[in-house]
Amino acid sequence: MELDPVLLSRIQFAFVVSFHAIFPVFTIGLASFIAFLEALLFRTGNPVYEELSRFWTKIFAVVFGMGVVSGIVMAFQFGTNWSAFSYASANFMGPVLSYEVITAFFLEAVFLGILLFGRDRVPTGMHLFSAIMVALGTFISSFWILSANSWMQTPAGVELREGIFHLTSWGEAIFNPSLGWRFAHFAIAAFLTGGFVVLGVSAWYLLNNRAVQSSRRALGMTIALLAVLAPTQLFVGDMHGLDSFEHQPAKVAAMEGAWETKKGAPLLLFALPDQQAERNRLEVGIPNLASLILTHEMDGEVPGLKEWAPEERPHMATVFWSFRVMVGIGLIMIAVALTGAVQGLRGKLFDSPRFLRLCYWMIPAPFIAVLAGWFVTEVGRQPWLVYGMMTLEEGITPSLTGGMVLATLIGYVLVYAAIFVAGLYYLTRIVQAGPEAVRSQIQAEGTPKRPFSAVDTPFDASAFPGTQGRS
Repeated sequence: MELDPVLLSRIQFAFVVSFHAIFPVFTIGLASFIAFLEALLFRTGNPVYEELSRFWTKIFAVVFGMGVVSGIVMAFQFGTNWSAFSYASANFMGPVLSYEVITAFFLEAVFLGILLFGRDRVPTGMHLFSAIMVALGTFISSFWILSANSWMQTPAGVELREGIFHLTSWGEAIFNPSLGWRFAHFAIAAFLTGGFVVLGVSAWYLLNNRAVQSSRRALGMTIALLAVLAPTQLFVGDMHGLDSFEHQPAKVAAMEGAWETKKGAPLLLFALPDQQAERNRLEVGIPNLASLILTHEMDGEVPGLKEWAPEERPHMATVFWSFRVMVGIGLIMIAVALTGAVQGLRGKLFDSPRFLRLCYWMIPAPFIAVLAGWFVTEVGRQPWLVYGMMTLEEGITPSLTGGMVLATLIGYVLVYAAIFVAGLYYLTRIVQAGPEAVRSQIQAEGTPKRPFSAVDTPFDASAFPGTQGRS
């Protein structure tokens, strides 16, 4: 059987990107949470915030390291598997990826050292500044990466001459049409991911009656944040979808499960797309709702995938179901966040073991939603590497064979499995030790400025009526 190097290269890159993506999307949100804790510590001197900051900084360091190791391989694949694309797009992709290293990675690396090891060696203001710089670095890094990816989705500021992309406008290329809403969507997803992990771990401690004071503080602050961001993500995601409808209508047709161009298109809740037969089986939908969402008119026209030649269509089933997984989890996250906010306003945020268990079970949810979103983004662009300008077949390394890709794919799976097991082992040890171990370290060092006690702050658990006496 002949192995297809294009298909295997797509699978390999999808595996590497999917494995890598779960780490940055977590550390971006967690870095901002740590910076917020450091700001509260600087303002109040309450060692509860130092306990939380030290604990989550340990987790951040492990996950950050896993992200760095897994991310290096992605750059290799541009040269090994997609050298024709790398050569053709070097005028843009080369500088942009270099900017990410120069402006973000160096910033993170320098100040992460101060954040990890400088607490008792630098002034408290400098330690706070280092936490802010690490958080800022994660956002700068994501900006450049998303600029590069968005350019592949909605290329601008370039022209293709003799197979080479030549820049006509750096501004248009970097700030391409899909970057704005895509970056906002990703940034909120990062906050939601970090937030739900903090929420779930804090809930687990409370269920086991461990680190009660700091866990209540973390859970209360996080619920307040999630209650705002989770509904906001619904709006931002909708705007991102409308942007895709304008610039990548084939992707949206696959997301909606639309084969035929139709006015008053239904919003399909369930369907089994058949790529060969060019039809759906077992459709269940809400009449006219897709048209209303996409065109703001009940009888608005939604193009079907048959408008494009078969070889220019994305795989509908993958895009269709990935989109529904992402949206479904997003709605669940909204429900959990708003339920927590209502419980907090009633003064019962920490009183329901059932709700705390739900928070704990939600830990994997944002990671699954992020991966589903990436599948929508990347599979929905197919068969294009650079949308409308370069196909996958044109970007693959000419001399690459299926056997070569399969061998490296197996190697990546084995190495990444080892990285994941090792990282998960150390993360488990940190979580099992808990904030209590950090508190013991603080007390042994003699650093507390005051006894562990509640301090009312904005977005604090104690801000909820009726909870002041319990925190």
